[in-house]
Amino acid sequence: MTSFFEIGRTGVRIPRIGFGSTGIGSIPQIYGYEVDENRARETLRTIFARPDGFIDTARGYAMGRSEERIGSVIRELGGLPEGRVLSTKIDRNMETNVFDAAQARRSLEQSLKALGVDSVDILHLHDPEYAEDVSEITRSGGALDELFKIKEEGLATAVGLAGGRLDVLVPMLRDWDFDVVMTHNRHTLVNVNASPLIELAASKGITVLNAAPYAGGILARGSAVHSFYVYQTATEETLAPVRAVEDICARHDVPMGALALQFSLQDENIASTVCGVTWPQHVNQTFEWADWDIPETAWTELADLGKSDADPETS
Repeated sequence: MTSFFEIGRTGVRIPRIGFGSTGIGSIPQIYGYEVDENRARETLRTIFARPDGFIDTARGYAMGRSEERIGSVIRELGGLPEGRVLSTKIDRNMETNVFDAAQARRSLEQSLKALGVDSVDILHLHDPEYAEDVSEITRSGGALDELFKIKEEGLATAVGLAGGRLDVLVPMLRDWDFDVVMTHNRHTLVNVNASPLIELAASKGITVLNAAPYAGGILARGSAVHSFYVYQTATEETLAPVRAVEDICARHDVPMGALALQFSLQDENIASTVCGVTWPQHVNQTFEWADWDIPETAWTELADLGKSDADPETS
């Protein structure tokens, strides 16, 4: 049975498992493979066919192609089906890295047009760490003020912050009353860099979404077939802890993807885990992994390995 979590008092109810769409737009340079239009659309149809379908995207994913593909399926269905959750993110200007209020508004307008909707359930300010000038985001009348103005206008029901670097995100999370925050690649089987952010959010009653529990795919597909870790070519140093986890999974006959997913699902401070998928069968496989019977000894061995708390994108 699907369990839902309501984001604050917004009325937005999210399931325990959502789906990310970075790869849906096809970005072979960070995933190692192409995703054609038909495959992307069929994957999206499979997500929306679920009564608890939750899809997360962003204006900047594949230079807008992710949103465009999602929008094409939403139009095909005659609109976003009732009960489904649609989340996107406003992005900086990808050419200049400007991220002021005008850019935030422009990004939203482009998203709504691409998605073919009048509003979204969740809207994040995305990747502030890459802005040319972070003060454009945080100052009075900046991008964050615009984000909350967008919520007041009813164009987004819940607003949040999504990104990676804690030194940029934590001060914003401390100073602003977001409804939700999304971290990615930083609460996984091998890395818990996001722990301070998750703890701060929990203390403020801000809903936490944990994205990319497979660290870009390697913690689902395995190091033998996937050579990328957190959007970068994996080094031998990076692969060592992954292979240690693979050994545990082999001993207990457990899919590593099941271990990675349940590691996130069992954290009481995480409301929903957002998993990237690029095949229809991976949607169904995700729910199989969520219910996989994992012996307690596997969890004990995993805990004994320890985890890095370094930033996985810079270490």
